[in-house]
Amino acid sequence: MSTIRVACQQLAPVIGELEANRAAALAAIEAAAGAGAQVVVLPELVSSGYAFEDAAEARALAEPADGPTLAGWAAAAAAHGLVIAGGFPELGEAGRLYNSAALVGPGGVRVVYRKAHLWDRELLFFTPGDEPPPVIDTLHGRIGLLVCYDLEFPEWTRTAALRGAELLCVPTNWPLVPRPEGERPMEVLRAMVTAATNCMVVAACDRCGSERGVDWVAGSAIAAPAGWLLAGPPAAPEPTLLIADVDLAASRDKALGPRNDVLADRRPALYG
Repeated sequence: MSTIRVACQQLAPVIGELEANRAAALAAIEAAAGAGAQVVVLPELVSSGYAFEDAAEARALAEPADGPTLAGWAAAAAAHGLVIAGGFPELGEAGRLYNSAALVGPGGVRVVYRKAHLWDRELLFFTPGDEPPPVIDTLHGRIGLLVCYDLEFPEWTRTAALRGAELLCVPTNWPLVPRPEGERPMEVLRAMVTAATNCMVVAACDRCGSERGVDWVAGSAIAAPAGWLLAGPPAAPEPTLLIADVDLAASRDKALGPRNDVLADRRPALYG
């Protein structure tokens, strides 16, 4: 079947509270599974919190890809037949730190992606990744993975589309910035436009809660291949489970009508 149920579990991790954050994420995964979700997306850096005081704190909260956070997700994925996408601070080779996200399935960790485009103070703590967005076959479709600010680079999201992503999972922490009254957050609009531009489902999972003076958009959203929202953003900036049934067959059909195709109409030789 081409229709799957996707969940975004907007959460409020607390900086430094590793055990509590891991427990909250596992409880959220259980709730999503109970609602029939097959793919669950969690926020960026959900295990650690985001607003690090300094590099030493970031390092103290980091863990390798075979650490307890992803091990817990793998056990939950195996118990419920899920694919889970979420973010964590990764302690990598040579002691480097990465703002990473993982796709985890019933068989364990499928891929770890290191955020390529670092935002603001992330540059003080993390090494940018240098690999393209991963797109892998899972038991619930062909899934791509980015992290937060990566979504603002159309070259990067198009790369995922060209690699065959039917569903793009985007763990994110969107800091709240002023916007005109009545307008949707620009971050949500970017997710919608990314979906429409590439004719693929986009599931962006934001965080909520105030952290060291930083407030968040709390703009989790699931957008259809036509760009329109299937779920979100939540009405209030609080932990929220978003659920949407998405048709991955629509992501595989790039036609815009009898004469146009989102990918086939590209003219790369002109783009420089």
